[in-house]
Amino acid sequence: MKQIQPPSARPVSVHPILNLGFRIFFSAGAVFAMLTMALWVFVFMGKTNIDVGQINPFYWHAHEMLYGYTMAIIAGFLLTAVKTWTGIMMPHGYKLLGIFMLWMVARIAWMMVGLGVPNPSLWFALAGICDTGFMLLMAYAIFRAVLAVKQYKQMGILSKIAFLTCGNLLCYVGIFSNNMSLVKIGDYLGLYLILGLVLTIGRRVIPFFIEKGISFDSPHKIEVKNNRWLDIASLLLFVAFMISDLFVTDKWFMSISAFAVGAVNIIRLLGWYHHGIWKKPLLWSLYLAFLGMCISFFLFAIQPHLGFNHSLAVHALALSGIGMMTVAMMARVSLGHTGRSIHQPPKTVYAMFILMIIAFIFRVFLPLLDMEHYIIWIMIAQTAWIACFMLFCISYIPMLAKPRTDGLFG
Repeated sequence: MKQIQPPSARPVSVHPILNLGFRIFFSAGAVFAMLTMALWVFVFMGKTNIDVGQINPFYWHAHEMLYGYTMAIIAGFLLTAVKTWTGIMMPHGYKLLGIFMLWMVARIAWMMVGLGVPNPSLWFALAGICDTGFMLLMAYAIFRAVLAVKQYKQMGILSKIAFLTCGNLLCYVGIFSNNMSLVKIGDYLGLYLILGLVLTIGRRVIPFFIEKGISFDSPHKIEVKNNRWLDIASLLLFVAFMISDLFVTDKWFMSISAFAVGAVNIIRLLGWYHHGIWKKPLLWSLYLAFLGMCISFFLFAIQPHLGFNHSLAVHALALSGIGMMTVAMMARVSLGHTGRSIHQPPKTVYAMFILMIIAFIFRVFLPLLDMEHYIIWIMIAQTAWIACFMLFCISYIPMLAKPRTDGLFG
């Protein structure tokens, strides 16, 4: 008699928010984005007792926006997407909770430093242990699944996660050796590795989303243009740009590499364009985020010659490539992976994306035109950022904390 094997047991977790990584990390990441920006307002204005001898306040802010907020969103995305790519179940339930708790404790420790509580070295030690554990466990889960099915095409993403772990460790080495130059390099490595990850994943998902999203309402299949040589050129030129900003002081090398990255990606965007994107906020938000990155590279190209603050170009790249891109991705992924229609997002997404555009304009362009009111522009940008994530929390956390509408696990 032929023996029939019973189906594998359905995964279970103690709460829907622990079903997959996107649920808890998107929720906590959005809350943290509000809290850390609110705290940064007080740190920036000198209203806390942060020990400037232990950490440069600007590097404190950069670290938590990159290795705190952004790494939470990356963890949520990859700990969910890798399951789809490989078919292998990713950490859920108590295993996912363990990974998350390491991230959360590290964030609390960094906030204690920002508030200026006594013994910052002890808080940094706790943060360093938990941060490293979080990133290693996340990387292990991703590496294990990808290598199990031999998806070697994902090695580019895996290598960036490995280098991000090293960049974060470099920040802690700099803190404990009282070498702010190392902390700066670690922060900038984090920024550019994350943007490299955004360019890599964006190349895959943005044209795919545009094709699927517009084809849904069209009697014809929509196809946008992609070019492998543009992909290769974008990667190589971005590496040259990163090297020029981190290690080379030649302004012409910076200008040429930055302009080339922007130009190549503008050409990519033109190939992805379809007028139908303007009817769908989950598409035009991604498109404008990528366009903002291109504009940012052009700002890097002209900055050495016009002499405006290098920080404006950095924030332009961070707000578009990280801020706008992560909010747009979270808004879409949260719908699809909870069984909801991506073609019927909450009405608040329009306001969310417009607020992020406002943050970009007031943090980048208004200071370029009028430095006299710099503090006012910064405060408006920070307020818009906080309001954007407040709307995300109100609209999305309730659905992230509930089971899928179709009854499936995920």
